[in-house]
Amino acid sequence: MAPFPAIAPTAMPFLELTLRCTEATQPRYENALEDVGALAVTLLDAEADTSNEQAILEPGVGETPLWDTLVLSALFPADSNALLLLAALESFDPELDWSSGSFRAVEDEDWERAWLDQFQPMDFGSRTWIVPWNHELPEAAQAADAAVVRLDPGLAFGSGTHPTTALCLRWLDQLAVDGLLQGQRVLDFGCGSGILALAALKLGAAEAIGVDNDPQALVATADNAERNGEQPRMHVYLPQDEPVATYPIVVANILASALDALAELLAARVASGGRIALSGILHGQEGELLQRYAAWFDDLQATQDGDWMRITGVRRA
Repeated sequence: MAPFPAIAPTAMPFLELTLRCTEATQPRYENALEDVGALAVTLLDAEADTSNEQAILEPGVGETPLWDTLVLSALFPADSNALLLLAALESFDPELDWSSGSFRAVEDEDWERAWLDQFQPMDFGSRTWIVPWNHELPEAAQAADAAVVRLDPGLAFGSGTHPTTALCLRWLDQLAVDGLLQGQRVLDFGCGSGILALAALKLGAAEAIGVDNDPQALVATADNAERNGEQPRMHVYLPQDEPVATYPIVVANILASALDALAELLAARVASGGRIALSGILHGQEGELLQRYAAWFDDLQATQDGDWMRITGVRRA
């Protein structure tokens, strides 16, 4: 998940899992694959001539594939155990058909660069822009009040193109509009590439803390912070090393299962009267989480973007 903009081709192989799914089940498959550590996921039209078909590496904001049947391919580290991966996937979502999947070893084809070539500047809310390093700033992103994050996320999750990330970016942008972000400390739990923490800093936050259980995600976050000139105000930690503190703003873009398991910990990180945003929730999973977090939060609201949900709330005094 390294975020370096100049990547030399290597011969490092990957283990690739390929399977067929429908448009309706694709979010569940992708959710499970990310949970067990997929480095990248690509989608192809199962009915098309694959020699001419272009992969969708991640659907754009508000977009879903138009194909009814998809071929989904996921990359894992070369030393991954295929049988253990299948067992983990079946345990995560036993209702899906994992038995039809096939594994093969593939060489490094510079997946990061192929993905980045399709990554275009995006705006969220009134001021927030995510712009790849290899792209010039759009005119609107050159406005004096624009909050621009220049990003090369590599394989660390969090580019802004996924609805879960977009939901959080729009929430942070609105907090800034409402004057609730200026000068505040922000906790980004499950920081991935650091995109949310960096956006908060660009929007006026005084300091951001990024926490992730993947050491490579911390490298990506620190690197992106340095390249955006925000390293002095950005601090990253593994969960076991995170200082115990409370924050007026907390955002956690992870998975519904993790949000449920970590509910007490996340609630304890939000200062009295502080605000939280929870994302990475598939539509239909929000009900149980709303009940779970009602023990600590008022004004709970669920917002939908395609198949994904965001929950926000205010910490009860």
